[in-house]
Amino acid sequence: MDIKTLLLALALGNWSLCAALFFFAREARRNGQGGRAHATWAWAKQCQAVAWTLLYFRGDLPDFLTIPFANAVLFAGFALDAAALWEQAGRRVWRSHLLPALGAAIGVYVGAWLLQLPAGGRIAIASLAAGFFFLAGAAALGRGWRNGSALRRYLVLLMLALSAAVVARGLWPLLPEGADGGGTLVAQGVGMGALYLMMLGNAFGYLLLAREQAEAELARLEVVDPLTDVPNRRGFYQALTPWIALARRPGMPTALIILNLDQFKRVNDSYGHPAGDLVLKAMVDVCKKQLRDSDQMGRLGGAEFAFLLPRTSLQDAAMVAERIRNAVAALPVKAEKAVINMTASLGVTVIRAEDSTVSLFKRADEALQAAKQGGRNRVVELSHQAVTN
Repeated sequence: MDIKTLLLALALGNWSLCAALFFFAREARRNGQGGRAHATWAWAKQCQAVAWTLLYFRGDLPDFLTIPFANAVLFAGFALDAAALWEQAGRRVWRSHLLPALGAAIGVYVGAWLLQLPAGGRIAIASLAAGFFFLAGAAALGRGWRNGSALRRYLVLLMLALSAAVVARGLWPLLPEGADGGGTLVAQGVGMGALYLMMLGNAFGYLLLAREQAEAELARLEVVDPLTDVPNRRGFYQALTPWIALARRPGMPTALIILNLDQFKRVNDSYGHPAGDLVLKAMVDVCKKQLRDSDQMGRLGGAEFAFLLPRTSLQDAAMVAERIRNAVAALPVKAEKAVINMTASLGVTVIRAEDSTVSLFKRADEALQAAKQGGRNRVVELSHQAVTN
């Protein structure tokens, strides 16, 4: 396959991706999905499609369009590719790092064209710029290599290998042994083939990574409450199970606290559910500040939460519960229509050797109900004696 045919394949391939992305984005907007990374990646494909099309028509269109302008647009497409991968990784480095690098690459290449630098020098500049942006994308994918998926690791290695081939293609004519015409043609073919493989690998890799992330998010939402970002009932039970098993062995006990916001329904009825959501999120934030890193908080449902305190006695757990109760009572939540003050009732117990999940929560719930029947805004231990009034 000659260079002209590869250019046409690159142009048509990117235009095909642009068409697919157009309909994908249209459906995503209708479903309230999509994101900044998808939009950036779509712009990258559009830039590359335009650039490869202009390069294909070199000789038929003015040189200004098919040399400096086409390469500048191509650099922008490569930079946006890397930016999309960084945004998918949760970091926006486009403005602070990639944009200056893009400006420098375009400036150097256009300057070389204006100064009528030999074609070999311009090819070297273009290859180095492309290699830099490919490496930037590989760096984004390589974050968290140790815990990364097999797909992510494969894409990193692929991008590193193809980046090396693209750079070698640009530098080959500048080397002494690169003067051989046959070797130069081989290097050019390898470089263009690497660019074609990069287009395919980037396209399928990005889409598969997006699918992988979506599946991971769905799996996370099975055990995490989306409003408060703490484990839901299933997630909390999963965290609790090994501690129930450990309770059969001698050692420090593990405590369980159940918290229920007093008269929370009144907040939703009086100020609306958005205000209720604000109260719940504020309450979770203030509770986390009273816990250790090893402690676990979960939402059981509605305004009821649970706290798992490993290696904590009943007396120490009651002290933690008291701190939580005071923190919640001292927390004014500013809603749209009012400043809302809340109180909480808490029941405290420890895991016994004979406990199951059912018996443990039954005992903790009995302590919680005693706190509510005793006037609310208090902590009750297993003994059903109020710790505070």
